[in-house]
Amino acid sequence: MKRVSVDIGGTFTDCFLAYDDRYVESKALTTHNNLATGFMEALEGACREIGKDVGEVLANVDAVRYATTLGTNALIERKGLKVALLTTTGFESTAVLMRARGYGDGLSEAKQADLPGAARPPMLVPVSRIVGIDERVDYKGDVLLTIDEDNVRQQVRKLVDEGAQSFVVCLANAVVNPANEKAVEKIILSEYPTHQLGAMPIVLSHRVAGRKGEYTRTMSSIIDAFLHEQMYHGMATLEIALRRAGYKKPMLLVHNTSGMAQMNSTSSLQTIHSGPVAGLEATNYLSKKFDQPNLIATDMGGTSFDIGLVTADGVKFYDFNPVIDRWLVSTPMTYLHTLGAGGGSIARYDRMWNAIEVGPQSAGSDPGPACYGRGGKLPTTTDANLVLGYLDEKNYAGGSIELSRRRAERAIEEYICKPSGLSLIDAAKAIKRKVDANMAAAIFKEVAVKGYNPKNFVLLAYGGGGPMHACGFSSEIGIDRVLIPPFSCVFSALGAGNMDQLHIHESSVYQMLFDANARKILGDFASFNDTVTELEARGREDLMRQGATPDKIKVRVELDLRYGNQLAQTAVVSPFHRLENSTQVIKLLDIFSRSYAQRFGEGSQAPEAGVRINVIRVISYVEHDRLDLKPSSRRGGKPPKPRSERICHFVQQSAGVMTRVYDAHAFEEGAVVEGPALIESPRTSFLVEPGWRLTMGTSGAAWLERHEPEVSKARTPSTAALAA
Repeated sequence: MKRVSVDIGGTFTDCFLAYDDRYVESKALTTHNNLATGFMEALEGACREIGKDVGEVLANVDAVRYATTLGTNALIERKGLKVALLTTTGFESTAVLMRARGYGDGLSEAKQADLPGAARPPMLVPVSRIVGIDERVDYKGDVLLTIDEDNVRQQVRKLVDEGAQSFVVCLANAVVNPANEKAVEKIILSEYPTHQLGAMPIVLSHRVAGRKGEYTRTMSSIIDAFLHEQMYHGMATLEIALRRAGYKKPMLLVHNTSGMAQMNSTSSLQTIHSGPVAGLEATNYLSKKFDQPNLIATDMGGTSFDIGLVTADGVKFYDFNPVIDRWLVSTPMTYLHTLGAGGGSIARYDRMWNAIEVGPQSAGSDPGPACYGRGGKLPTTTDANLVLGYLDEKNYAGGSIELSRRRAERAIEEYICKPSGLSLIDAAKAIKRKVDANMAAAIFKEVAVKGYNPKNFVLLAYGGGGPMHACGFSSEIGIDRVLIPPFSCVFSALGAGNMDQLHIHESSVYQMLFDANARKILGDFASFNDTVTELEARGREDLMRQGATPDKIKVRVELDLRYGNQLAQTAVVSPFHRLENSTQVIKLLDIFSRSYAQRFGEGSQAPEAGVRINVIRVISYVEHDRLDLKPSSRRGGKPPKPRSERICHFVQQSAGVMTRVYDAHAFEEGAVVEGPALIESPRTSFLVEPGWRLTMGTSGAAWLERHEPEVSKARTPSTAALAA
């Protein structure tokens, strides 16, 4: 197998290269002005590791897989096309009003509690570029009012005069009957053909979001159109760079649905947060390989900390109405919780509460932490780790960045020590303690609200900073075992290399699986089956357009079910691709009942309200070969000799501790090291805190286990108060 997988983060660009039986990792600083530059630098670093030229590697690999932050960055910077919206007359204020409470979306819990004081996000579509057209489709899909061509042409001309560069067509109930949306598209193309408008995109809402919900469907379509130009030029720039370097095959983009596709089958919206989702897919793979059914995936990078779950019951958590930036959208996205807690998270002193806070603001890669010497002035998590002795100034990021301890000390002294009265070491400890506590609280909340006990899980720590902070945040929530995966610092890039080509298509329906009033179960199988057939055909078309053969395409059917008019919906996997008899319907009702009870508790089911199908979803996919992480052939079990020692400061120790420093590549499988210890590799470091031990596992993975009761936290009173 020959495969390149790249994940672009807010601070670093990670590359994982599989070339025959060699697996190598590489990192480069993310170049936000041109992501292709950081991409190629990371790839060149990986090629140097195997002693081959970039051109030779790209000419022989079966695929280049890419998880991009282009869309995320464009939204943050509000760089996009001038979007125009055509909607049903009377619905012009849907996006403007934001459901009367949508301006709280994407804000912290504290700010959401004060909605009257919340600031609305800047509008992606100003009111002057929103028009209504005369048409109407009812909730069942019956056309009550057909399109008036003259009315549409008049409104389109008005929008072009307003400077529109992209059209979004979002008509009421278009998900159940898109005829009017398609008619509008045809009129726009006849009025302004492609040879006149060029590449001006026309986005139809039913193609972007297949479920009901006028506001979420509208915003999904607007964001997709807004990002179109940035995605087009960014991907074109990268593709040109790859072509010049010798790559001739289609590039595969990672989707936030846990799949991937070629560029011609990818929408802008599907690329948002795709990198962390790739890490969760790698966690799924590792769960099976290491026989660990319950895993908490934690990815600590330079900018953010992402949390996901893999459970023994096989439940895959999707967010069907995720918040992207400041807007609620309607698109199936693998669920991840993200908070601003990374190596670049900025620390500050809060005078009101006499406390130290860390994040969510980040120094990113430009200017980066103060110790990078690239113009950063504010103290960050990385600066604190350097002051505490956890980082080697000369061997950071493979030696590509020389850290400045003096700059880190100056930043902490200026912004933390002076206002708080803490010593330099106590201030750095307080920063470390606070960021660990933030991550621990987020982990506990995410696991507990889904009905699981965190202590029944093994914690998986990856990303550039995960192995360094794993002992700290796992101790806070009582988890005693931490698995550090192989290639932990580029684990999300590895996950991109293990993904399948996949597309999700869904449709809002109004069908009673069980009608409580009439005491009847679903008997109209034709309507259900026709919807599944249509969605399957769309998925098959997507995959065949990318070169997949029909015999390789597999499908999975999922249903969103609910009792009566409850707001809570439960997604269940249907064992039947078509309904043919009442026995199958009863089986579906039983599956739903058990799934609902598992989620909300036995006895909470309400069949007397009836059971309704809200959404039919078809996942079409083609399975790809998986990367084989072979176990290490070295099985001595003896730890290597330390290559050096240095003083490190730990939150639970009042004084500095002489800490052994090991070379990660010198370890044999089964070797055990007692904390305190540091295991350094060119691109990350494993911190084994006092009271913990590290056991080197298979495939370059490692286990961290707490073997003693938590050491008494001998912190100074001032540090304890400030880190609370």
